[in-house]
Amino acid sequence: MNKLRFILAFFGGFAVLSHLTAEAAPKAELWQRWVENNPASRNVVDHKEWSDFLNKYLVRRKDDPNLLRYEKVTPQDKVLLENYLSYLTRQTVSRHSRKQQLPFWINLYNALTVKVVLDHYPVDSILKINISPGFFSVGPWGKKLVTVEGEKISLDDIEHRILRPIWKDPRLHYVLNCASLGCPELWHQPYTGANVDRQMTLAAKAYINGSRGVWFDEGKLGASSLYKWYAEDFGGNDREIIEHLKNFAAPALRTRLDKVQDISVYHYDWSLNAAP
Repeated sequence: MNKLRFILAFFGGFAVLSHLTAEAAPKAELWQRWVENNPASRNVVDHKEWSDFLNKYLVRRKDDPNLLRYEKVTPQDKVLLENYLSYLTRQTVSRHSRKQQLPFWINLYNALTVKVVLDHYPVDSILKINISPGFFSVGPWGKKLVTVEGEKISLDDIEHRILRPIWKDPRLHYVLNCASLGCPELWHQPYTGANVDRQMTLAAKAYINGSRGVWFDEGKLGASSLYKWYAEDFGGNDREIIEHLKNFAAPALRTRLDKVQDISVYHYDWSLNAAP
């Protein structure tokens, strides 16, 4: 059980989030089992079914987070999503190249999250899908949801035991979607070996330059709680986080970031990213 979810459960969820310390976030702890890869492999994972699902149900918005039409997903398309997940879990991912492994785990995480929400819909926040083991657990992240190469895997495993410790790339936080309005976008197309690096950068830019990543209020800098929970991934302190933000900021935002040295307030909206 991690401290973040214990506090969320004890206090009812939402208001306490902005007051948590960075130490409350899950740590990146390597699952050595998934380090194996084959640089010479030419295997390519096919994400077309995920692409078809997103094309049909994702609502793209220019200046606001993308939404998903959970209510409109047909029984047939739920089966197609399950078929895609089944296809992924049949992969011998440890024999793929790193170039294929990265989008494999990202797409698996995002598609699994959508399936979890669909399995419990209607619900107004993923925090209320309390299927993780443990009396004080909140949300679905700790539950073993699929089996890959004989190993039972949870969403927490994918994010904190595989992706973060193996790739050590802060841009990962911009491509993993937690089905919430405060979260970085559920991207409109699958990540693939050919596009994942470019799209991780685009996702970082979209979040940081949008209203949910950072903002100014009376000259003071506000930021998503993401940067507080995972401060160690973004440099470890306010100055390093701001330097990270500047790497992806548009010119006007970068100019404003040059004038501040600390983050005054954090916020995160756990409301479901559901289209009306």
